[in-house]
Amino acid sequence: MRIDILTVVPELLDSPLSHSIVGRAIKKGLVEIHIHNLRQYGLGPRQNVDDYSYGGDAGMVMMVEPVDKMIAQLKSERDYDEVIYMSPDGEILDQGIANELSLKENIIILCGHYKGIDHRIREHLITREISVGDYVVSGGEIPAALLADSIIRLIPGALTDETSALSDSFQDGLLSPPVYTRPADYKGWKVPDVLLSGNPKLIQKWQDEQALARTKALRPNLLKK
Repeated sequence: MRIDILTVVPELLDSPLSHSIVGRAIKKGLVEIHIHNLRQYGLGPRQNVDDYSYGGDAGMVMMVEPVDKMIAQLKSERDYDEVIYMSPDGEILDQGIANELSLKENIIILCGHYKGIDHRIREHLITREISVGDYVVSGGEIPAALLADSIIRLIPGALTDETSALSDSFQDGLLSPPVYTRPADYKGWKVPDVLLSGNPKLIQKWQDEQALARTKALRPNLLKK
């Protein structure tokens, strides 16, 4: 898989996309992440990528030309399955979207900044808009890192134990059950006996019950889906 991320602040993406599971996946050759500075296609001597908004609204708007030129250059080199814009009014990122995108081959992610992007970019260049929640952050870089991480960890070989992702929260529409590790008894805080029983059927039954109970208590909205 290849992920190209377009941004005006590439430094914000260096650390989250070069360590832990994502970093190991890159080293294994499972994924390529290319971070592109949109100022490469900026206009004028100062390489401007933003301008004042028509209509007089406060805040600067990312211009269509630098984005169009960079996307055109990338598309001239390979085919892309999706051109994604990280937007507060896009579809809310969930495990199903991450699963779907993990099967793609090439993805472009555009990070908005300032007041947003010229709407013509959304109309003519973007194939999908994704949000990480009903709130606004300073730019699309952190949401883009979240999206990339949620995708990459699902690529076969990215996790040491490939079955681990299958038991994550939301994979089956439920929250995951509680997890424990050694010691079995700490200050009288004990691990449930069933997990120490060595009986896979009983353990699975307990985990299923706990997952359902936790979802009902903490995220009942998931059950409505």
